[in-house]
Formats: sequence, structure tokens, C-alpha cells
Amino acid sequence: MRKRDQWLAAPLGAGLAAALLTGCGSEDGKAGGTGESVVMGMSDDVLATDPASGYDPGSWLLFNNVFQSLMSFPKGSTTPQAEAAKSCKFENESSTTYKCELRDGLKFSNGHDLTSEDVAYSFRRTIKINDKKGPVDALLSTIKDIKTPDKSTVVFYLNRSDATFPQKIASGAGSIVDSEEYPADRLRTDGKAIGSGVYKLDSFDKKKASFSVNTSYQGPAGTVNNRGVTMKFFHGDQDELKSAVQNGDVDLAYRGLAMKDIADLDAASGKYHLKVVEGTSAEVQHLVFNTKDPLVGKVGVRKAIAYLVDRGTLVRDVYKRTAEPLYSIVPSGITGHKTPFFDTYGDQPQRDKAAAALKSAGVNDKAKLTLWATPTRYGPGTVPAFQEIARQLNKSGLFEADVKSVPLEEYENGVDSGKYAVYVKGWVPDYPDPDNFTAPFFGDGNVLKNNYESKDITGRILATAAEGNRPATVPDFAKVQTAVAQDLPILPLWQGKQYAVANERISGLQWTLDASTVFRFWEISKAAKG
Repeated sequence: MRKRDQWLAAPLGAGLAAALLTGCGSEDGKAGGTGESVVMGMSDDVLATDPASGYDPGSWLLFNNVFQSLMSFPKGSTTPQAEAAKSCKFENESSTTYKCELRDGLKFSNGHDLTSEDVAYSFRRTIKINDKKGPVDALLSTIKDIKTPDKSTVVFYLNRSDATFPQKIASGAGSIVDSEEYPADRLRTDGKAIGSGVYKLDSFDKKKASFSVNTSYQGPAGTVNNRGVTMKFFHGDQDELKSAVQNGDVDLAYRGLAMKDIADLDAASGKYHLKVVEGTSAEVQHLVFNTKDPLVGKVGVRKAIAYLVDRGTLVRDVYKRTAEPLYSIVPSGITGHKTPFFDTYGDQPQRDKAAAALKSAGVNDKAKLTLWATPTRYGPGTVPAFQEIARQLNKSGLFEADVKSVPLEEYENGVDSGKYAVYVKGWVPDYPDPDNFTAPFFGDGNVLKNNYESKDITGRILATAAEGNRPATVPDFAKVQTAVAQDLPILPLWQGKQYAVANERISGLQWTLDASTVFRFWEISKAAKG
């Protein structure tokens, strides 16, 4: 997601607690916004308009613009600020009681008042529905109880210390819905969304979603730099998305352009009056191993693969340098990032070490395996990348690997059932903290579903949860990263960069492409034709 100017977001610092106590002012969204409306194209699908279900990049893009959370990430920052709240803070040193006071005069886009009861209802509803495609297990599992002493106060009681709770509720998982519009025990499936965010969702279908400015918005967003946004869906069709931005059918293309297309459009930017906007990202992709599989369940086999995968070639030839090699489960730019996979397995193929690892696992013939992928969910480069990895493994003479790609629903069912031995997992962070690159991957109910267990790792992650000074968690997260490199339940592959390709009349994209992964419609402006 990005531009040729790189905007680096600083890692979380010790000032987190102070920042959470500071309201950022109640600046009204400008009536109707300013400037022209913007049309954007995206190949990702929006899988849900109901925050109790959606847990994918497309859905959260919608949530971040239509709904408010108590907290939000301001542009260029990884420290959350008050959003629908005017202040939030932990009430005790153990980080188990979290209290928020709401801004005055909050309203949903339908005119209904937004009170603490709506906040509590939203969280209780998401937890009660507990949709398998929703955010409960990863982000809301520490909530034990919620109380609303009055219409402007909400208090969360947590079942364990969780210093990252403010960041979790600053994500799409914290979206506040109107209790009069959303059923308590089931998902809303009519494609509509009622929130209190900067925009209103006017319409949604398979082809596009249309948004207009919510003139009753109360929050820190400030000036809305357009009069509305139309989001066109290209459903994984990279060629059609490229043509649309070239021909001016969309003002900008975000998420889903093939890496080669980004490079081609950059080279021909003058011809088409386009610009490529680059920003930072903490999006990652991993090779996942089912540790109960008869073959890759052997750590020696996993180590052999780790010795042979050439990330540099993968990034150069498949991703055209729109990503960077990743040698840890915690990516660069996130507090505590280390490089244990580089330190242990190097950055070049080591066939002799791979052969020795296989021998130690009792594998004396070529190891036969299939790499499983799905074509669009984790980016258009996923299948070509797996084909390149299979080529690298086969080139060693130690493996006989192939690649199979299946539609998303079939793929997810295969992962859930333990059918696959080796498969892909992409991860766009919910919040920029090492906890979000570790806690969802290990322990009960983890998103990898690869049968890996480590009490040492889960114990260390839990130990970091009470620490409000996040840099103080670096030693524990360093040990977690080292342990993962030794046990190899997953093999980190790359860390992405964010790109958008836009008409030269578009401005403000640098404020939508940062490590928070929040795509802020209101920052985008479109100049009138000269």
C-alpha cells in the first residue's frame, strides 16, 4: 500500500499510558467534506459489513471509515488516541480494569444517540455471536465483564492483565454499532452498516461500495478532504484493476495489483499521469507446518526447508522488490524485532545442512510434499511465490514438491481439518505491537491451526501482557522469536511494503499508508482538473 515517499512509524514507546489519558478534541467532520469525490479500486473482497464477523483487510477498511472505536490510531503513529472516548485509562496497576469516558454529543449516522450502552452492547454482541470469521479469539478473549455506570462511562473488567487492550479496541474489533439496528444474537446480513465514523455507507453490492461524509461525526479526524468515496471491487482480477487505473476509471488502485504491474505503472507514470505511492507496512507472510503431519511433523524436515528457502530470490523475482525478506515472526519496525532465522539458517541455500537435517529426521529419499495456497486472500503473489519455493526445494535434489491452489472456502476448511501439511498464512496486524505477531499464533484457538504447542512461548507471551512499558518486553519477545526459530512451526517469508497507484490529481495517500494499516478515506483529496 504506498507512495515513493516512505513514512516510517516509530515503535511504541514508554509514553503510551500518558497518551491514552489525553483527549484529542472534538473536531466535527466538515459538512459534506471538501473537494471532489474519489473512486478507488481494490482486488480484495469485503467479506463482511458487520464488525462481529469481518476479520480481513477489506472488511476492516470499511469498518475503520464507517464505525468509531473508543480509541483509534492517528496518522503516522502506532500509539492509540481517544476517538469516540474523550479519555481512557487503566484503573489499576495490574491492567485488568479499563475505564473510558465518552465524548459529548455522539450520534450514529441515523441520528440515534451513541451512549455507553451501545459500546457495551457492541462488545457483548460480538463475543456472544463469536463468529468463526470474527475477531473474538484473537482480540477480545480477555474481556470478562463490561459495566456502564452512566450513559457516558464504560468500564471493562479483564480476566487477566492486558496492557495491549487499548490497541486491541482501537482496531476494527472495537467498532461501535447502534444497539437498535443490530440483533444481539446473529449477524446482520443485509449489506448495510450504521456507525458513527467519518463516513456513511450508502450502498454495498458485489461491484462497489459507496460512501458519503457523515456530517454528525464527532472525533479527532479533522478536515474531511473529499465529498465521498466509491470503492470498486475487482475480485482478484489484477489485469482489470491495472487497466482501470491506467484508463482513469478509478482514481487510485489499492491492494491487489500484481508486483510487475506496480513496477510497469511506475515506469510509465508520466504517460498515464500516475504516481506510485509507497509506505511502510508490517504485513507478513509465513509458510506454516502442520506439526502432526507424518513428514513435516519432524523438525529435521522443517529445518531442511528453512536451510533451502531463498527469500532474496523470492522477493526479487516474484515480488519485484515490493516486499523485504523476513527472518523473524516479529517484523522490522515493531518493538523487539530480532533476526533469529537469519542467524540460524542464513540468507542463502545451504544444501549440505539441509541434507544433514533430513538425515537426522530419518528421511533418506526425496521428501515429497505439497505446498497449499489460495489465489487472492493473501495477495496475488502467493501462488507464484509458492511455485518459486517449490522450485528452490526441488533444485536441491532433496525434495519433490508441488503446489496446489484452491478457492478460499475450500482452503480454510482444509486448514481447519488438518488436511494440509504445508500451507500459507498471511497476517495484516490488528495493532502494531509484538503481541499481535505472537499471541494469535500460539496457544489454544490460535489462527495457524497447525497443532503446535509450547508452554514456554505461551507463558512468555502472557508474562508480557501486564507490562505497560512495551520496550520492557523486548527480552521476553526475543526469547519467543528464538524458540520459534528452533522449533519451526512456521517459516517467515517476507514483510510487505504498502503501495497505491494513483492519478496525479490525488493527494494525501501518505497519511493512509503507515504501520497502523488504517486506510483513512478522509485524508485523500482530489484536485480539480486544470
